[in-house]
Amino acid sequence: MTTAILITFCSLLLIAYLFDITSARTKIPSVIMLLLLGWGMKEVTVFLGFSLVDFSTLLPVLATIGLILIVLEGSLELKLNSSKIGLLKKSVLGALIPMISLSFILAYAFHYFGDFPFKVSLINAIPLCVISSAIAIPSVINLDDGEKEFVVYESSFSDILGILFFNFIALNETIGLLSVVNFGLHMLIMLVVSVLGTIGLSLLLSRIDHHVKFVPIILLIVLVYAILKSYHLPALLFILLFGLAIGNLKQFEKINWFKKLKTDNLKKEIKRFEEITIEGAFLVRALFFIIFGYMIKTSEILNTDTIFWALGIVILVFFIRAVQLKVSRFDLRPLVYIAPRGLITILLFISIEPENTITLVNNSLIIQVIILTAIIMGMGLMAKPKPPKIEE
Repeated sequence: MTTAILITFCSLLLIAYLFDITSARTKIPSVIMLLLLGWGMKEVTVFLGFSLVDFSTLLPVLATIGLILIVLEGSLELKLNSSKIGLLKKSVLGALIPMISLSFILAYAFHYFGDFPFKVSLINAIPLCVISSAIAIPSVINLDDGEKEFVVYESSFSDILGILFFNFIALNETIGLLSVVNFGLHMLIMLVVSVLGTIGLSLLLSRIDHHVKFVPIILLIVLVYAILKSYHLPALLFILLFGLAIGNLKQFEKINWFKKLKTDNLKKEIKRFEEITIEGAFLVRALFFIIFGYMIKTSEILNTDTIFWALGIVILVFFIRAVQLKVSRFDLRPLVYIAPRGLITILLFISIEPENTITLVNNSLIIQVIILTAIIMGMGLMAKPKPPKIEE
């Protein structure tokens, strides 16, 4: 039995690796193939008469670790300088305005058609309005550097702002001046913790001489994230700031205390740390989407009670995104197609308290929206014309 499990998992992960390395040629996002692989494996298991394995407790853990590693991987690759200020502003606006607009539109629709309290409707709407960095970032490897940077920033900010917005609405019984002040205090604490954590982890990275050094650093990052999240602080902000800081050492070399970090040594270690992060992110991401595909029920995909809601939500997602990109003066293709829902949608959905759940937002609706946005993204990326060859 153990041998069979090992053979199955190794085979699935090798197939996932094959999807990853061929996605540049096929232009099919590997995430779509992983979901199909997991779903197909489940169907074969049922056909052969084997009992299905329940991964429901493992999925949230994989989702959290995958989110941390993917945001860390993306932030390590980003280079900061004064020319990026405009891109940062557009990324924040691209993440925030569509999310807020869509959240209130959906909340009003749930409230009007389902007769649910507006605040409860808003809590259920927010998970559907967050772009998934876990799907968006690995899917844009074929885009231009500028487009790729925008997607990494935008999807990471969407995750962070989505969690902030969700927690602000869900954890405050009444929205008023006190809740706003409390929210501002949390943000201030988060910034202080992020700065101190970044300094501490950078010191460890430069000073540890033991041959095992990167695994403890990653474990500490996950530990800090979990502690911050338990206090309902925007823990992803810490991950993003840490990755940006150690990925842009040149911007800090004039600071006196920074010279003590042995930057020449640290740059080599950061390169190795980045490589390990990329490998870890691939492994966890592949496992998550295979298992998520395995847990998808065909009846949930074909649920006619929610499919019209799902189609309406997806149309709104891409309409609002097109307007926002046009206002920000971006070319619509292919960026307009890159608005997938995924990890954050699932994490926020399963964290809704039972007393705040509504019948309109259920497993079927979440799965249908995730699959539809992923398919549209895949089709949009495949339709992107190849850049013209430069003749000598």
